[in-house]
Amino acid sequence: MNTLYHPAPSPYADREQRVVANHLGMWTFLATEILFFGGLFASYAIYRHTYPEAFAIGSGHLKFWIGTVNTGVLLTSSLCVALADLAVKANARRTLTWYLVAAWLLGALFIGLKGLEYFETYREHLVPGIAFDYSGPQAPQVQLFMFHYFAMTALHAVHMLFGLGAIAWLLWLNRRGRLGPERDQPVAVVGLYWHFVDCIWIFLYPLLYLIG
Repeated sequence: MNTLYHPAPSPYADREQRVVANHLGMWTFLATEILFFGGLFASYAIYRHTYPEAFAIGSGHLKFWIGTVNTGVLLTSSLCVALADLAVKANARRTLTWYLVAAWLLGALFIGLKGLEYFETYREHLVPGIAFDYSGPQAPQVQLFMFHYFAMTALHAVHMLFGLGAIAWLLWLNRRGRLGPERDQPVAVVGLYWHFVDCIWIFLYPLLYLIG
């Protein structure tokens, strides 16, 4: 028995409407992420106001050079993602590949440096609840700072890993010829997410590393 197949109509009237819907969906998701990070930022602000000296002491034990280098790394990666968006609109697939690879490598470098900083912090016995052995002044309050440091940067690192996965997905799509001027929305949407993650770090860097 033959059955007539009628494809479902597109939910979008045109490409412009689809673009708006894609961006609206990502912005809605990012708004929920802002609320997610907002609780940690609020907690940090309250305790930093309550124990300013202890938080300054804790900040002094972080690796300032790692935080600074990582800031430059993420800003450069955001630039690469922005240039990748221009490349896909210009149908420059090879250039798109290079920019995406550069962004991915810079993101991986950020994770590597963050892992190095975690390791050094562990060696100095400054990991709350696992290996915290600080004998200086205001030790409980310094431990509170280190708790916020690990909670905020670890959550950010998890988002970075998801971003690396998304960029790898874009590279796969480009390799299969599924990106171009008429199919540029995956790059734009992933770019929004990547820029959001970078912006979170722009707030974390001065809060954690520039106290004093």
